Amino acid sequence: MESTVAQKLDAIHNLQLIDSKLDAIIKVRGALPEEVQDLEDEIAGYETRLEKFRNEIEAYEQDIKNFKESIKESEKLIKKYQEQQMNVRNNREYDAITKELELQDLEIQVSKKKIAEAGAKIDQKKLDLDDLNAVMKDRQKDLDQKKDELSTIVSESEAEEDKLRSEREKSIKKVDDRLYRSYEKIRANARNGLAVVMVKRGACGGCFNTVPPQRQADIREKKKLIVCEHCGRILAGVEDEIVEEKPKKKRTVKA
Repeated sequence: MESTVAQKLDAIHNLQLIDSKLDAIIKVRGALPEEVQDLEDEIAGYETRLEKFRNEIEAYEQDIKNFKESIKESEKLIKKYQEQQMNVRNNREYDAITKELELQDLEIQVSKKKIAEAGAKIDQKKLDLDDLNAVMKDRQKDLDQKKDELSTIVSESEAEEDKLRSEREKSIKKVDDRLYRSYEKIRANARNGLAVVMVKRGACGGCFNTVPPQRQADIREKKKLIVCEHCGRILAGVEDEIVEEKPKKKRTVKA
């Protein structure tokens, strides 16, 4: 059996009431969830940079190892060429071996220079690593503090939030699918999260613009879905203003 317009309005209005209570709970947490997320992202970025520094240090250490191996090879060749130089048969052979000796000596000097440069880079990277670790340690303290604050706030309202979310799931089942999609779309664009409001004191409960009397009469009847002409929110009904009667003054009878 299809729901009447009045039933649809009551269902969507009830959902709004639940969502407003959930919004109030989340609002109490303020910017803490975003701050926690930002700190987690920041620390993840530091961890990536730390890993990069470690990889660069390993690469420089491997370079130093390779340069040291190169020096050993050159020293072996120098020893070999020196022995050959003792047994040359002519000046041409002597000059050729001398050039090879000079070349290997140059290779050793270049390798030693490269080792020194790589060592300096390693020292700098280690300093950068220490600085970054110090910054990361401080940010981790901030994160732990923010997480504790958030955990305390969440735990205080956890039971109520769970209850409301359970009620929300049940409430959604009573709402027309098409109407629910519209509701979610309006809520996403509404600054205060209100998609369904009542007409209060002759004005929209969302944007506070005046709702004409004839339109209020239509809203009261709940025979069709009516939205605010100004903000597009669903108008669920009209709240009658209760006017308290002032007590009548007692007439005093003159004697």
